Amino acid sequence: MERPSLVVGLMSGTSLDGMDAALVRLAGPTRAELLAFATRAYSEDERNWLLGAMASEGASSLARLNVQIAEWAAEAVQLVLDTGSIRADQLACIAFPGHTIWHQPPLVSWQLGEPAVLAERFGVRVVSNFRARDVAAGGQGAPLVPLADVLLFASAERRRVLLNVGGMANLTFVPKSGGEDGAFAFDTGPGMAVIDAVARLLDPSRPFDVDGMLARAGKVDEKVLATLLADSYFTANPPKSTGRERFGDDYSVWLYERVPGPNGVATAVALTVRTIASAIRQWTPTAEEVVISGGGAHHPVVFEQLAQTLRPIPLRRFDELFFDGDAKEAVAFGLLGYLTLHGQPGNLPAATGARGARVLGSITPP
Repeated sequence: MERPSLVVGLMSGTSLDGMDAALVRLAGPTRAELLAFATRAYSEDERNWLLGAMASEGASSLARLNVQIAEWAAEAVQLVLDTGSIRADQLACIAFPGHTIWHQPPLVSWQLGEPAVLAERFGVRVVSNFRARDVAAGGQGAPLVPLADVLLFASAERRRVLLNVGGMANLTFVPKSGGEDGAFAFDTGPGMAVIDAVARLLDPSRPFDVDGMLARAGKVDEKVLATLLADSYFTANPPKSTGRERFGDDYSVWLYERVPGPNGVATAVALTVRTIASAIRQWTPTAEEVVISGGGAHHPVVFEQLAQTLRPIPLRRFDELFFDGDAKEAVAFGLLGYLTLHGQPGNLPAATGARGARVLGSITPP
């Protein structure tokens, strides 16, 4: 029997909350146990640095940020090792996807974060640069979590949609038989990024719409919402992926200028809920259950409206079935790093549109 491997999976997502780290024990590619989870939160200055980089700052800033992201990742790794009482030399690898600065498939998906910093700091193999090979094979380079959804979170009893509502929202349809046949995934559009940005425009002291209070106080502007829903992205066929390049700060400012105050937050929530629900109805009509993770699972108005809109399909929180849903994507990259070490493909071509299955990532030796 194969000896279980310990890996640390990292994730810095479009929500810009911080660097997540998951300590995972993998007993083969279909069994993952979350041992510890930690987040190294980003400060407001750090968040603004990332946002500035996405707005095409100069090469000097990007070069320094490339190293700084790895330093933040190193702090997250140390946090999760301390939390899990594990030494670095017990790890098989650190899986480090970096932070996506520009996502424009099929041309490029660009992540910053120097893996050599982690390899030097911890004396451990680092698997990084996961998206480039998929893009080179004609894929979107995203979403990459779907293979983990298939291998780790399938149900033998029902056809399941794994829905992640982070900065962007993406879903994976997993047939109840499990396995990759019939599984597919794509980004539905904005998740929490627009909601959070509009909330900050209303009240800069708020990092996001705490407890959904702003959304509850507002009323949806149906006219502006109809304009937003007319975006061609929502009617495009999968495979497809998106990011802040399309649904970022400029987009949020446009919305807020037309619908200021809490009404703008309510309209942003409606945009997220309706595009997710529409995608599920159109592309996964046989789904029997939707399992939600990410920031949207914590926003009470997003969760309530989505549950109501999806009825009679039940909406369940990932935490109820598995482990802390905030750790899900970091766990998934831990699995992808493990697959890379074993020479196994990490993409799901039905999700990314790549020409075939590919071993992902580059390995930096210790």
